[in-house]
Amino acid sequence: MTKIAYEKLTGLTQDEVLRRQQQDGFNELPSQGRRNGLDILIGVLKEPMFLLLIACGSLYLLSGEFQEALMLLGFVFVIIGITYYQEKKTERALEALKDLSSPRAFVIREGEKIRIPGREVVCGDVILLAEGDRVPADCILVHTVNFCVDESLLTGESVPVCKSSTPDQATIIGKPGGEDHPFAFSGTLVVSGQAVGIIKAVGSRTELGIIGKALQSIKEERTPLQVQTGNIVRIFALAGGLLCILVVVVFCLTRGKIMEGFLAGLSLAMAILPEEFPVVLTIFMALGAWRISKYRVLTRRVPAIETLGSATVLCVDKTGTLTQNRMTVSDILAEDRIFRVGKDNDALPEEFHEVVEYAILASPADPFDPMEKAMKDLGERTLANTGHLHASWTLQREYPLSKGLLAMSRVWVSASGEDLIIAAKGAPEAIADLCHFDTQRLKWLEGKIDMLSSQGKRVIGVAAGRYKKTDLPEQQHDFQFEFTGLLGLEDPVRPHVKGAIEECYAAGIRTLMITGDYPGTAMSIARQIGLRNPDRHITGPELEALTDEELAERIKEVNIFARMVPEQKLRIVKALKINKEIVAMTGDGVNDAPALKAAHIGVAMGARGTDVAREASSLVLLDDDFNSIVTAVRMGRRIYDNLKKAMMYILSVHIPIAGLSLIPVLFKWPLILFPVHIVFLELIIDPACTLIFEADKDDTGVMERNPRSVDEKLFEPSTLLKCFFQGGLTLAVTLAVYLFIRHDHSTETARALAFLTLVVCNLGMILSNRSLTRSGLSMLKEKNSAFKWVMTGTSIVMGLVLTLPFLRSLYRFGPVSLTDFFLALAGGFVAVGLMEVLKIVPRLN
Repeated sequence: MTKIAYEKLTGLTQDEVLRRQQQDGFNELPSQGRRNGLDILIGVLKEPMFLLLIACGSLYLLSGEFQEALMLLGFVFVIIGITYYQEKKTERALEALKDLSSPRAFVIREGEKIRIPGREVVCGDVILLAEGDRVPADCILVHTVNFCVDESLLTGESVPVCKSSTPDQATIIGKPGGEDHPFAFSGTLVVSGQAVGIIKAVGSRTELGIIGKALQSIKEERTPLQVQTGNIVRIFALAGGLLCILVVVVFCLTRGKIMEGFLAGLSLAMAILPEEFPVVLTIFMALGAWRISKYRVLTRRVPAIETLGSATVLCVDKTGTLTQNRMTVSDILAEDRIFRVGKDNDALPEEFHEVVEYAILASPADPFDPMEKAMKDLGERTLANTGHLHASWTLQREYPLSKGLLAMSRVWVSASGEDLIIAAKGAPEAIADLCHFDTQRLKWLEGKIDMLSSQGKRVIGVAAGRYKKTDLPEQQHDFQFEFTGLLGLEDPVRPHVKGAIEECYAAGIRTLMITGDYPGTAMSIARQIGLRNPDRHITGPELEALTDEELAERIKEVNIFARMVPEQKLRIVKALKINKEIVAMTGDGVNDAPALKAAHIGVAMGARGTDVAREASSLVLLDDDFNSIVTAVRMGRRIYDNLKKAMMYILSVHIPIAGLSLIPVLFKWPLILFPVHIVFLELIIDPACTLIFEADKDDTGVMERNPRSVDEKLFEPSTLLKCFFQGGLTLAVTLAVYLFIRHDHSTETARALAFLTLVVCNLGMILSNRSLTRSGLSMLKEKNSAFKWVMTGTSIVMGLVLTLPFLRSLYRFGPVSLTDFFLALAGGFVAVGLMEVLKIVPRLN
């Protein structure tokens, strides 16, 4: 944004902002907001498991067993409390992500230019708009430069409309649509140019608010994992329902006890129904997105978390992602002389003064661009006392960069008021075009560019001209320019990029560098960061000449794409998809949006990215750092691994519970498990599968294996075999203890010891499944607060149930001797030990 555009606008004071926020509220559309406690409670009570628990409690009440009924219904409230806590934690995570994803806006307040969340914009704010921004509120445009807006959201017209400006800030805002109106509307997208506006309407008073478009609400879509878990739950629910009816009928026909038959049937239904699956998936994804955000990566679309672990190629921009986006001028070329600029070198020879002088004149007075900042810093350091800095000059006109000419010019009126001074800078080829270089001169320039770019330098051309004080031409080409020189700038590589690249290769992930720079610059950076095949590249013109099939073949070996324009990223994504790659693509501009949307994982830049790019992406890097992408991939693999371990545990633990509910009915034994026992187990299962596994760190070597296939099933044959082994082993050991004890003890004592064995196996199963490769003993050393609480709480409650007569009678347990107690513990430890042995069997891991 040019300084002339807003230098006379000081904006609102902080007191005025607060007063207007109190008067008009925040700049946001009405939304459903967070769920309150009652909403969560109603949602919990709709779950099938709680309906079954309430049914069981009601049966106990009808049969006159008030103690059992009260205890069972009491457990319902305990589980509701646990679920409520988990839901609240998920809500907090989602709310934190919503705050992070809030659009940003540049405003002027008290004379200072600041960036604020879009929701904090108030009427009267002076707002600065640039290409790629989403307009945060309805405004009057008081200054525009080639400003065009996409208003299709409001008008349905896909062609962008160009805007004019008005000096009258009291103008009444019109309606969307039409050319040359000085209005911009909330939710519309800036597709080109810059503007300064005065906010006139916020929140529900905007055109968007009046129409009632709720832009911030994102329609959720079912992910592959949600589809898989939904199918599993339906299958088990159907099987559980049929077996429940069968058990009730068989029990009533063989024993004639209707009430016990219903209890047995409901117990079996509760045992078989894996209602934890969808809950676990929801919590893992929400908390996973929250955990990734702590590493400065915002998840905008949940499916990206699933896909992260499958990524095979990372396509990244060079500037700001692989490098620090902190440019410094390293070389100045004037004719055939080159001056090397040192960090502390304040002495600049006279023949190089004009190059720096005109580079600064061709740049905004208060630049954002890192290269323009570097030029300004160099000028302030080396030209302070030379007369080559012109703070008193007045800007007459600006000719912005365009697709047709990658150069910008600024026309100045000097302090003496003589001829107009024109300064231009941009791509050396564009500057050569402005200076009308002949073939020989172009060849000379190419040699100088190659020399600098081969050293990894970004090369900028500078030109100067004079013009009589008449009407200014419409195009830069109409000026007479003289070539002034070249600037070589370098952008240091980010410190940890090389290590991150190596980590990607170890994880089976290729990295492709895409840049608008010269091949020499790109190859130099590639060597510094350890990119493979650093001497092979494809340029933008070369890419245009290739067919999709030819590009798909060449892209298998080439990792450097130089002199690329944003539109060509889409072809790169398509070529990688032809090769069956899972693509993560970074981008920051409006033109990057198609490629970001086409990639499996679109990654937008948070610091320098446009709103358009962010909305088309799945992830947003809040610090634009390549290391953050690698961290996100590692986190994605960890989340999926922990999710899979939790799902395996849920399936495994339901096998013995279902078996112990069904087998006694089939063999006409006394019931081993009653609803109260299953509720006790649920108090272990629920926090285990949602809190313990979710909080575990990634397994060693998570980034040393190839990406998983996107078609990989959650329960593959080997995974199912392991689940059935763990569950079947637990069932066998528990039944063995029950039958052994029952020979010379009461049924109640046998039930107590069988339940103790099942609980020990359950805890052991949690410990064993926390890592698929490391031993359970080593996992005991890993910090996991939830696991310690579950272990401690279960041990204490189990001890009380076995020793206190009142609790024993509620659970229908008999007295347990110390010898019998250790026998049950031994049975559980044997089962856990065999589960650990399973980890060394290669096929099952």
